[in-house]
Amino acid sequence: MTTKLTAEEKKLLESYETEEWESVLTDESLLNYKAAAKATFKKDKRVNIRISGKDLELIQERALIEGIPYQTLMSSILHKYVYGNLIEKLHNK
Repeated sequence: MTTKLTAEEKKLLESYETEEWESVLTDESLLNYKAAAKATFKKDKRVNIRISGKDLELIQERALIEGIPYQTLMSSILHKYVYGNLIEKLHNK
């Protein structure tokens, strides 16, 4: 797969590859990012739901493809949905 880059994108890629970029990450900001990530993914509640066997089977299959536990995949899907980040893929029939 060949990706066509704009002139600006090529310039950015070249500057990255020639190591012109320098991290501005500080120890303090790293701790803040870690704390935010930990709070975001804190799992402190349990839910039980009933879904069809076929749906569960497909979720488990998709999780296997993604290389993550199926409960993690389900939690991620719900998280994306409640924050409005789950995008519906329309199929042409």
